[in-house]
Amino acid sequence: MTPSSLRTIHDEHAALAAVLKSLQLLQQRGPGANPQAFFDAMRAMLFYIDEFAERQHHPKESEWLFPRVAARCAEAALAIERLDHDHEGGEAAVRELQHLLLAWELLGEARRRAFADALVRYVDFYLEHMRLEEAVVLPAALAYLQAHEWEAINRAFSTNDLLLTPGVQRDPAFDALYARIVNSAPSPIGLGG
Repeated sequence: MTPSSLRTIHDEHAALAAVLKSLQLLQQRGPGANPQAFFDAMRAMLFYIDEFAERQHHPKESEWLFPRVAARCAEAALAIERLDHDHEGGEAAVRELQHLLLAWELLGEARRRAFADALVRYVDFYLEHMRLEEAVVLPAALAYLQAHEWEAINRAFSTNDLLLTPGVQRDPAFDALYARIVNSAPSPIGLGG
């Protein structure tokens, strides 16, 4: 039976990948006739990545999952060293994207390319980060961790508020964020115009 924390990690990776791809799609479309809604949706999605991935998801991986796996599997330990390094720079990378988006919004089209280039690099980096976790670390975790270790890891991940997954219990404060993203992002990402 798959530990609940691994199902949570897979679900969280899927939600994060959807947000990243939505950011790219929106950026490619541009502000159009409603720049307020466009920049609002972009800011909300970057906030989601910062608030959820950097403050809930990554710390729990680094504290609860990675050390246990690294102690038992040398191949995974090498990957975990890289992943932990990625986690250390994650918050700064998101903040840089937020700054570049604000520059585009406030200073105009001349700043769009800097944001677009940084977003491509970030999305590529993040998708590779998740791929490495799923290809190396999670299989090693299944192979090497014991039931009592999974109990602790499962408890840690059970408190995550997976913000953008319908049907998952989340902090009511984040429902407004979910609604804001869905209502301001255009189709097929959301319901906005």
